Amino acid sequence: MQFFNQKDPAARSAGQRQRSFSPSRRQLLVSSALGLIAASAHAARAAPAIAPELLRQAREALDRHSAQIPNREMIVVADFSLPSYLPRFHLVDLVGGRVTSHLVAHGRGSDPRHTGWLERFSNAPGSHATSAGTFRTDGFYTGGHGHSVRLSGLDPSNDNALRRAIVVHGSWYVSEGMAASHGVLGRSEGCFAVAATSLDSIIARLGPGHMIYSGKVGGRSLPLTS
Repeated sequence: MQFFNQKDPAARSAGQRQRSFSPSRRQLLVSSALGLIAASAHAARAAPAIAPELLRQAREALDRHSAQIPNREMIVVADFSLPSYLPRFHLVDLVGGRVTSHLVAHGRGSDPRHTGWLERFSNAPGSHATSAGTFRTDGFYTGGHGHSVRLSGLDPSNDNALRRAIVVHGSWYVSEGMAASHGVLGRSEGCFAVAATSLDSIIARLGPGHMIYSGKVGGRSLPLTS
């Protein structure tokens, strides 16, 4: 995992004595302005729509692997065309038409300069890169990253997923705060690392036998490596 050397703002204020006060008009105005700035920043990071071409690819993958994916009403489209600070792990309800999007980190081997953009996919053991293709969720377990979702790769581009221990797990280096303060998320070893605060809701909707489709469309693409 790629870690940041930073201090928690709460830790810096630990032990300081708090004093109660009545806020002045100026303080209220400043607080309101800061709230508007924060709201604007949050709006700027609102989840973008899924790229139609990537959704088309995901639907084709779902049909192609229908015999291996029994639960087809809910899928995930991980759109690595987008930078890491944007929500790009899209839970798509194919019955109700609802999309819920979450932050997700890519592998450090896919972004060696830590720009926040995925540059390449890889299926190679030891690459520490994100893989493209169709994954099937194979169940839950508790490991080094806590509750996690085990995955199988169903395409030649990701069929080493079990061997590489590629899973969905929560991580501290994936959060809105991290995206806001650094402009990028941390990087995984190739896993789909999501925010710890998102993990429970993802697990609740993504039981065994569902599909995760990982890909990208558009620019910033380097050759896929095996």
